[in-house]
Amino acid sequence: MLVNLVPEFLAVLAAPDPTAAYHEYLDRHRPVLTSYWQNYVLDPASPHAEQVIAAALRADRSDLKRLLEDVDVVSISEDALQRALERFEADCPVDLYLMVGVGAANAGELVVGGRGIAFVCLEHFTGRANPQTYGMGLAPHLLSLWVAHEAAHAVRYTSPASRADLRRLVADLRGHYDYWDTGSRATLRELLVNEGAAVAAAQAVAPGFEPWEYFGYTRRQYRRIRELDAFLRRVTAPVLDETGLGLRLRFLAGGMTPAARLMGGKVLPERAGYYLGLRLVENYLAERGIASTLRAAAEEFRTAEDRALGIQTA
Repeated sequence: MLVNLVPEFLAVLAAPDPTAAYHEYLDRHRPVLTSYWQNYVLDPASPHAEQVIAAALRADRSDLKRLLEDVDVVSISEDALQRALERFEADCPVDLYLMVGVGAANAGELVVGGRGIAFVCLEHFTGRANPQTYGMGLAPHLLSLWVAHEAAHAVRYTSPASRADLRRLVADLRGHYDYWDTGSRATLRELLVNEGAAVAAAQAVAPGFEPWEYFGYTRRQYRRIRELDAFLRRVTAPVLDETGLGLRLRFLAGGMTPAARLMGGKVLPERAGYYLGLRLVENYLAERGIASTLRAAAEEFRTAEDRALGIQTA
């Protein structure tokens, strides 16, 4: 199901008291928007949240309005979601929220009350970087890629057939996804294959993009990461089965300092874990296809890799 919150947000901006209107908007969609804030922004009850809200409400939205006039974002998103659910052989509900964020992630995944949710923040897909909204300037045609990527996470976390450790961690939190809790408790291997499977899912649902676009990289970053392939796999191997939020941030988060990304005498490229994740799942993917890949346990990917290398296990 697609839920379009963008008209409500624009109505907030046009209200006599936008701040009050925004808080009413938050109340109307509290379960989903609170989860978005807590996972990707900050606690909406914290004092600093009001500064973030104020900045979002006074930002220039002319680029967003042009996007909505020129591009049928609803049709693009609905079509991408339907194709994704068909390719993924979805056996669980997945909702897609189109929304305007507050400058955090361009897209992401949530689980609220046991229901998988993908969201896309349209301020990032106007084709023009916007320092006031922190919009990344991504091209609108990339929407389908990100819808597929985030819907893949929702299936992995909530499908009754999923063997992923992340599904267990979500269940432990009574059907809620928590970026920080899962980042602390899941192994690095699980976190990497989670992103690698989602990259593969986007490739399956939305073919034809440049290779680096599926990872959210620039062309230059993609070239550099491929050059470092052997090094990255070597330095990562000893820590794949360790846990710790620092590992998630080092391999999968943007904005980390070079010092925080130093490993084996070299600075890891930002968000190198997306590339590593695809490398970890590619052998299983070739054997079993995307629907099974989204539901496979991390150990199943390791076994498939061992088979590809000709390693015999007892």
